[in-house]
Amino acid sequence: MTKKQLDESVAYLKNKGFDDPEIGIVLGTGLGQLVNEIEDPIEAHYNQIPYFPLATVEFHTGKLIYGTIADKKVVVMQGRFHLYEGYDFLDVTYPVRVMNQLGIKKLFVSNAAGALNLNFRKGEIMLIEDHINLQGGSPLAFKNVAEFGDRFVDMMEPYDIGMRKKIEEIAKNEGIDIQKGVYVSVVGPQLETKAEYRMLKIMGADAVGMSTVPEVIVANHLKLPVMAVSVLTDECDPDNLQPINIQEIIEIAGKTEPKMVRLFKELIHQL
Repeated sequence: MTKKQLDESVAYLKNKGFDDPEIGIVLGTGLGQLVNEIEDPIEAHYNQIPYFPLATVEFHTGKLIYGTIADKKVVVMQGRFHLYEGYDFLDVTYPVRVMNQLGIKKLFVSNAAGALNLNFRKGEIMLIEDHINLQGGSPLAFKNVAEFGDRFVDMMEPYDIGMRKKIEEIAKNEGIDIQKGVYVSVVGPQLETKAEYRMLKIMGADAVGMSTVPEVIVANHLKLPVMAVSVLTDECDPDNLQPINIQEIIEIAGKTEPKMVRLFKELIHQL
């Protein structure tokens, strides 16, 4: 990755009308409904943006959408990239760097995750307070990282406290029950064994997924305040494990998503 590549990606988007967005949003697997709330949308498909990777997962449509939500300019990433698709950390996080260059001041991230905490249920939303990186690498581990920011990035509070408090208040006012917890990111694409679920619980994780952490690390590298939520789509109780049903996971994500959309819209309104 070079600054020249980033500049070309950004120039292409600005030429299409992506003008000074305030908020960047990354939508997770099965979580695409927020785009229906965008007014006056302008779309850029990933395969048209210079140096952008291409989404390969069937649940990800692969485009950046610019427009307005709650009177704020937003750029929404519909379809994200994962290590399990064969991408590297620079590919996975390239869109965050592009959105930052476009001018965003805040980043929202969503994902579909499995509930490790036995007090959590599928269909609930978990506000991510902290994370554990088990993806075996870092999006900052490349030779010329110092051209883009500090090499050593503090991760004491990777998720913005102010936005977390606002989300909790909004959820209370909207009558939406949300959980709070620690998200652990693994490589995938295989699901965990019973022994692995037990290990992750011992580590202190409340939910497990295959994304989000690289984007959050880069957001912190860019000093970009970030807020993230997990839509809990299955329950990972190693003593009562059921065979995985991807279609059911997508359905649960779709049913829970309207709550997430309400939270995001109101947070955008309040910022």
